[in-house]
Amino acid sequence: MSTAPAAPLALLAELTHRCPLRCPYCSNPVNLTRVAAELDTATWARVFREAAELGCLQVHLSGGEPTARRDIADLVRAANEAGLYTNLITSGVLTGEAKFQALVEAGLDHVQLSVQDTEPGSADRIGGYRGGHARKLEFARLVHDSGLPLTLNAVVHRQNLDRLPDMIALALDLGAGRLEVAHVQYYGWALANRDALLPTRAQLEAATATVEAARRDLKGRLVIDYVVPDYYAKRPKACMGGWGRQFLAVSPAGRVLPCHAAESLPGFDFPNVREVSLRWAWEESEAFNRFRGTGWMPEPCRGCERAEIDWGGCRCQAFALTGDAAATDPACALSPHHAVLSVAVGEAAEAGEAFTYREPQKVPG
Repeated sequence: MSTAPAAPLALLAELTHRCPLRCPYCSNPVNLTRVAAELDTATWARVFREAAELGCLQVHLSGGEPTARRDIADLVRAANEAGLYTNLITSGVLTGEAKFQALVEAGLDHVQLSVQDTEPGSADRIGGYRGGHARKLEFARLVHDSGLPLTLNAVVHRQNLDRLPDMIALALDLGAGRLEVAHVQYYGWALANRDALLPTRAQLEAATATVEAARRDLKGRLVIDYVVPDYYAKRPKACMGGWGRQFLAVSPAGRVLPCHAAESLPGFDFPNVREVSLRWAWEESEAFNRFRGTGWMPEPCRGCERAEIDWGGCRCQAFALTGDAAATDPACALSPHHAVLSVAVGEAAEAGEAFTYREPQKVPG
């Protein structure tokens, strides 16, 4: 008899795919969920209760833009009443003082605010939303004045990475306790824009040096998380802590996923919270068990001393680059497909800066 997996640490609740921004690296699937297919308030409240019963400690309220939902305060309250630590992952552009105060009163614990750049014109161009950067700064001040902890999430790439020192300064100015310097991960919309986003090795080395110096100089003032791009790696990262090991996500339509990008993988019948419990999806479903652990691994992963460190890397990246979700992640230097990363880097070096934007009109409101 197989042993039930350990409880997940957190639930990523993707409340909607609606978003006023059009970020060309958006992690949402290319085919966006329509509003009519989104889970209702009562179903999300049940999901939050089931997540707490399963052992989750926190819920990340995400999207799209989660505050595009009119019931966002009710959803925060439901998660809080379920006993979950609530983190709102937001662009900040739709939330004024009254709406934010309602979220605080509903029990919101933490805010994670995305920024596209520090230079307003560049930030608005990347996000595809005029005036967005100014609204973000206004929202950040609301969070600071409320006393809630703030994390600044800076998704970095070739077109903004040179301003990383300014992003660190901005985090300090806004009173953030944590800064996530997250290099773009290339699947979905980001894969379509890879040539315009992939940084040069020189940029990456400079950014790494900047982060190391800032961590030393700002110790005790600002925590800096740093997620590097796999395209320059020799070993893969443990994506989401390993497939079905630490996290689970629920899509706007109710599909339960091992990670937010897993819907990009063909050949899966992901369970839906409209039909099964969160516990059954986590413990029993074939989708969660397919790449859980190490038994599924091909050579050279099988028997590798890092098998229970990186857990095979990213299944979505393996599929995006090889067409096979079970293949060794090309980020590993031992992968027979590792050379495709070098080819991509070379192609990006010759590319321009035009984007294919995420199109919110695909999700009619």
